Amino acid sequence: MSSMKAIKKRISSVNSTKKIMKAMNLVAASKLQKAKVRLDDIRPMYNDIKTVMENIRAGVSDDMNVPFADARKVKNVLYIVLTSDRGLCGSFNATVSKEALAYVEALKDKKAKIIAIGSKGWDYFRRRGKEIVHRCEGASEASSYIDAEEIGKMVADMYSSGEVDEVYIVYTHFESVLAHIPYIERLLPLRVVASDDFDKTANTMSYDPDISTFIKNAVPMYLSITIFGAMMESAVCEQASRMTSMDSATRNAEEIIDTLTLDFNRKRQGMITQEITEIVSGANAQS
Repeated sequence: MSSMKAIKKRISSVNSTKKIMKAMNLVAASKLQKAKVRLDDIRPMYNDIKTVMENIRAGVSDDMNVPFADARKVKNVLYIVLTSDRGLCGSFNATVSKEALAYVEALKDKKAKIIAIGSKGWDYFRRRGKEIVHRCEGASEASSYIDAEEIGKMVADMYSSGEVDEVYIVYTHFESVLAHIPYIERLLPLRVVASDDFDKTANTMSYDPDISTFIKNAVPMYLSITIFGAMMESAVCEQASRMTSMDSATRNAEEIIDTLTLDFNRKRQGMITQEITEIVSGANAQS
């Protein structure tokens, strides 16, 4: 009898967990829709400014000393890694953190510095002894352009002062609800594009007062919008991953409940059969 009580208690416990997982699934689905709308709003500007900055090299000659565009000897590399502040989102945090770590380990001859956006990434690299120069929390679900702008200005200052020689951003790109791809992209120095790949309008661009001043003022905005776009991508992927994880957890709970219920019914049937056998045996003994 105690075994049946234990099974009933476990069924009740798993059923409560199932309800929590179902509620979290619905919350994540709602947040996913809101995050997706924000991402769709920012993507056109995000893509346009990236195109402008990539094609800007068309107006730069080899004898020009243009800030943020000229490559230098790389000694220090800055990585901006985007993760979430909370768990229960499947392999979302582990995948992007491992991708960043693999890139850091591949460039062991260069000193790595990390800006961790999200507490999970900060904890991941802290435990591995990496140098974290800045930590940003609370930006995964309630991020704003101001958050990205502050980080963008910091990155621009670090690059201008020579504290870092290259800047990469590591985030999760949203393809679909079930497809989230970790991306690593170089932000600085500005990517050199082959002349055949330049936009046709790049060669006709004019800069006021000159291209160096334009780049000097445009790059902080470019960094801020790129970081903000990555934040939006990461936020959508986080909610999509959490929604699918909670959906999977709900189905697993249902399977466990079905198994426990079957076990409970078998034990109860066994007890009923045993009682019937004892009654029949007693009746036969008296006769």
